[in-house]
Amino acid sequence: MSEIWNKLREEAEIVATKERILSKILTEYVLERSSLADALSLRLSERLAKGSVPANDLNELLFSSFKDSPSILEHVKADLIAFQERDPACHDFISPFLYFKGFQALCAYRASHYLWNNNRQDIALYLQSLISIVYSVDIHPAATIGSGILLDHATGFVAGETTVIEDNVSILHEVTLGGTGKEGGDRHPKIRSGVLIGAGAKILGNVEVGHGARVGASSVVLSDVPPNVSVAGVPSRVLGEITGESTPSLQMNHTLNSMKEYEAGGGI
Repeated sequence: MSEIWNKLREEAEIVATKERILSKILTEYVLERSSLADALSLRLSERLAKGSVPANDLNELLFSSFKDSPSILEHVKADLIAFQERDPACHDFISPFLYFKGFQALCAYRASHYLWNNNRQDIALYLQSLISIVYSVDIHPAATIGSGILLDHATGFVAGETTVIEDNVSILHEVTLGGTGKEGGDRHPKIRSGVLIGAGAKILGNVEVGHGARVGASSVVLSDVPPNVSVAGVPSRVLGEITGESTPSLQMNHTLNSMKEYEAGGGI
């Protein structure tokens, strides 16, 4: 049994003892489950059950996806750690597991991505539609997303079909990783590792946001962003290099480092 799963069960036992009203849900979704895959598939299926596909069928679909692709669970564990370490409002693993729409939407997307890559595109698209309805998060199942992702608040997040997000990226709500028209092919952003994307940012087209870059809130990015710089504005422009701090996605610092960085870009 993994360390993360053990910790999740310990936290569930503590909360169940303190909060009688929550004891039933914690027992059902965690304490009576045999594994993280079992617990996660049940939690997601109960949230996503809409329309004519019952929760039991969704549970079986999700569980088989998690069981048949162990790498999904490794990504899930890294995502849990990302939420616990980077979100100042999160101090445990049980909170994102039970309540956080960003974490749950990511987990469900990972199942849809597995199904898409295993020639089950129809059910993958159906799952995408449920995720969009329930969580207000719309990630195409063909998009590629690495591990250690913090999707904070998450409402309104959109990622198109050919989007690539590498490891250890932090993204706030209302971010769009979209195309610029109706052309096909490789047409969506490539977000490299360690990037921090502020709330409401729109990154459009087959552009690359380089390793360790920071995109300011409400910015519109239409061209490549070099590694290790801050960009902001509509359209965005480079404000300066990021110096003297750890990877932006881990630091979660959405402000400029100093006036020197501001002046390097000539102001806004």
